[in-house]
Amino acid sequence: MKKLLIIALVAISCALGANAQKFALVDMDYVLRNVPAYEMANEQLNQVSLRWEKEVAELSKEAETMYKNYQADMVFLTDDQKKKREEEIVTKEKEVTDTRYKYFGPEGELYKKRQSLMKPIQEDVYNAVKAVAEEKGYQVIFDRASSQSIVFASPRIDVSNEVLAKLGYSK
Repeated sequence: MKKLLIIALVAISCALGANAQKFALVDMDYVLRNVPAYEMANEQLNQVSLRWEKEVAELSKEAETMYKNYQADMVFLTDDQKKKREEEIVTKEKEVTDTRYKYFGPEGELYKKRQSLMKPIQEDVYNAVKAVAEEKGYQVIFDRASSQSIVFASPRIDVSNEVLAKLGYSK
């Protein structure tokens, strides 16, 4: 009798555990490539980045020119003049480094610009993914683009087009 009861409990717990979790995949690269606002934001970031890179390159070239002129004139300069020119060169090189850090550092202008342009788009995509998950009853939605461990996945569980439709961009 105890064996029968134990077997029944095991069978019931297996049946309850067999209620599979529903999951899906979304290709975030595909979704973002098909959101026009994302492409425009990327283009705007590229333009700003190129402009700032050009500014840093010009400052760097100025510092390099100052150094070359200093080397060429070194034999004609007094010790005080040498020291003054060296300080000017060091100041210019520091300006280059500070400008590069200001624009491209971890908390630099490019990072802030990217946050201001991309964050609203990413939040919209996240909300669309969340809405699809809630509507379809998915417990988990994996990002196919960033997961290196997914070797194969059935196209039936890819909800990328549904996310795009939720965003208003149907494919």
